[in-house]
Amino acid sequence: MARLVTLLEEFMMGGKRIRPVLTVMGWQAAGGESSDLAAVVRVAASLEMFHAFALIHDDIMDDSDTRRGRPTVHRVLAGERGDDRAERFGMGAAVLLGDLAFAWSDQLLHTANLTAVQSAAVLPLVGEMRTEVMFGQYLDLRATGELTDDVDATLTVNRYKTAKYTVERPLHIGAALAGAGAEALAACSAFALPLGEAFQLRDDLLGVYGDVRDTGKSRLDDLRAGKNTTLVALALRAGDAAQGARLRALIGDPQLDEAGAEEVRALFASTGARDAVERMIDERLRQALRALETAPFTADAVTALKQLAVTATRRNS
Repeated sequence: MARLVTLLEEFMMGGKRIRPVLTVMGWQAAGGESSDLAAVVRVAASLEMFHAFALIHDDIMDDSDTRRGRPTVHRVLAGERGDDRAERFGMGAAVLLGDLAFAWSDQLLHTANLTAVQSAAVLPLVGEMRTEVMFGQYLDLRATGELTDDVDATLTVNRYKTAKYTVERPLHIGAALAGAGAEALAACSAFALPLGEAFQLRDDLLGVYGDVRDTGKSRLDDLRAGKNTTLVALALRAGDAAQGARLRALIGDPQLDEAGAEEVRALFASTGARDAVERMIDERLRQALRALETAPFTADAVTALKQLAVTATRRNS
């Protein structure tokens, strides 16, 4: 047990902490009282612990080797076994560690000393967040390896897997802790959903073009796995028959090397897909910032959310 606790602690070092930060921002935006800060921080921590669960399981599903510049949990555990059952043990033990993170996330949430009113407002939102990200993960898993030019389908995955889970629900949860009404929650959504989509689109680009020293993850993983991202769908839609055939031959090849990846990147450029994704990111950032102009938030929160939006969409990791 001690080894699992240590491994989870090591895994949670690093990361962007965007969900807990947005939880606190949502609470501030809705005019939260300083007397509630300890409870808000504990709820925010529960979201970060839930995210650890989601990432550990995501790495198993994606068969990823690295996360945050270090070996993934299932690879670490497999390496500690060192026999012919090492891989199976690593995956099974990592599933259990992810489940443990989920349980502890729940424990953090239910020991946050929330009032009855806060619990009634927050717990349904947490339940919806968990359901939505599971649905998004399923859609992503189902689409992987089945490349299509259906851009709308990729954006649906982005909305459930990232926009709602990463931005909208944390803001909702924080605002609900401050007693936000329907108008404030709607304003959270108007800001969060386009920003969350832009965040995932940037992530898709970083998965292909990012520097591993910044991202902590190989830029071959998504291409080898055959992730059907918006970038891929746009390239397939805009490309001619020869370009489409070449993309389908390369993306999803588990043996894809850097030379093959460079060919894919060249195809993304020649079809205009990369530039199109950059435009989509800019459009969604502008939409999110416009939503803040009429949002019933505190002035300090609006300033902080504007800064976060720009940082989240122009990041390199």
